[in-house]
Amino acid sequence: MSGDSYYFGDNVNMHGGQGNTGIVKNQVAATDSAAVSPALRSAVEELLQLVGELRDRVPPASAQSIDDSLPDISAAAADAPPQDRHRALMAVAGIAATVGVVGQPVLDAVNKILELLGAR
Repeated sequence: MSGDSYYFGDNVNMHGGQGNTGIVKNQVAATDSAAVSPALRSAVEELLQLVGELRDRVPPASAQSIDDSLPDISAAAADAPPQDRHRALMAVAGIAATVGVVGQPVLDAVNKILELLGAR
C-alpha cells in the first residue's frame, strides 16, 4: 500500500516556488436536471403561482425582491446552484412572513420545497 495515493476533495500540489497555478477540484458532478422528481416540479409550479398572487399585494421593493428571486426558484426544478436556490427561497419566505396571513400559503409552499430538497 505504500506509495498509493487517494484524494478526496480538493488537492493542491506545489512543486517549487514559481508558476504554480490551478487546483484539482475532486468534486462530484451535479445530478441530472432531467431526474428532478415530479413532486418537486409540482411544488415549484405551485409556489410560482402563489408568488405571482402575493407579488401584487406587497410594496414595490418587496415585489422587486420577489422578481429577483424567481429565476433561481423556477430553476429549482432544473439547474440552479443549491445555494442560490436556497437564498431565493428564503428571500421569498421572508417577504411572505412579513405580510402575515396573506403570505402563509407562500410560506407553506416554500417549506414544502425545502423539505423535498432535504434542506429543512
